[in-house]
Amino acid sequence: MTTAVQDTKKTFKVAVMNAVHDLPVLVARDKGIFKDEGLDIEWVTTPGMAQVTTSHTVKFETIFDRPLDSVYNEGGIDQYRMCEWGIMKRAVEADAQGLRHRKIVALGASMSKFAIVVRKDSTIYEPEMLKDKPISVTPNNGSHFTMLKMLEGFLEPQHVKTVHLGSMPKRIEALKRGECAGVVLMEPWISVAQKEGLRILIESHSTRAEAASDDVDGGTLAAMFRAQARAVELIEQDATPFVHYFIAETGGRLDPKDFHAWRLLHAAPQPYTRERWDDTYRWTVKWNMTVPGATYENTVDNRAWE
Repeated sequence: MTTAVQDTKKTFKVAVMNAVHDLPVLVARDKGIFKDEGLDIEWVTTPGMAQVTTSHTVKFETIFDRPLDSVYNEGGIDQYRMCEWGIMKRAVEADAQGLRHRKIVALGASMSKFAIVVRKDSTIYEPEMLKDKPISVTPNNGSHFTMLKMLEGFLEPQHVKTVHLGSMPKRIEALKRGECAGVVLMEPWISVAQKEGLRILIESHSTRAEAASDDVDGGTLAAMFRAQARAVELIEQDATPFVHYFIAETGGRLDPKDFHAWRLLHAAPQPYTRERWDDTYRWTVKWNMTVPGATYENTVDNRAWE
């Protein structure tokens, strides 16, 4: 337990959302590891696109109106995690728009698996066969960014076509109705798709990034990340006891035996390096997914390791 945490005894509000992104946080919370690290945390559950109960809609132009982002901007949460590129976009553009400040404070613990899925009877057998065909994603979130990552080696940008058809369960149903050529899913919905006879075309891991307000001191962040690292050790030893978090998100469409836990991959949070910033920020700007002009110094703060 760090001196900073002992001295302040401040309660911070931390977001939890989809299990595939937040499993180490959920495990550390429910196993009492955060408390063991001396942390007093108020947990704020925000809706995610993996949950069967999600009803909110998403637009390309209004990321800061989405549930997690709007709660953060109003001061309802102080720390959260999301896909690496999504955190970068929000950190950069919040500054540009004069919204509540946030910085990238770590490379996160969860390497979430995403997959592009097609119907079993689809005539698409290779990624390049998706040329000019609609692919359902969540705009400017992990499914969108990782889809581009998977397809950029096969298609020119002008031939990658996206469409938003709702949450992951909704886009599975849209795929079955033939409303798109492919959908991008993460767990547990990749396992649901396999159980229900859909076909995986290509898949890839996507690392989280952690964001925090300036109010969260380095000692508190260090304790948060130590707690996640301890949870990661439990998950990597045996993920079976933690599959229930994913099953709950499907609303009964998946049994524990149907969940492909081998797709889960976690590691302790790490500092966000300048090299990673340079590579990822250039990639994000290249795809016109954030604004140019940001710097490592005004976007990244590895204060948990200082």
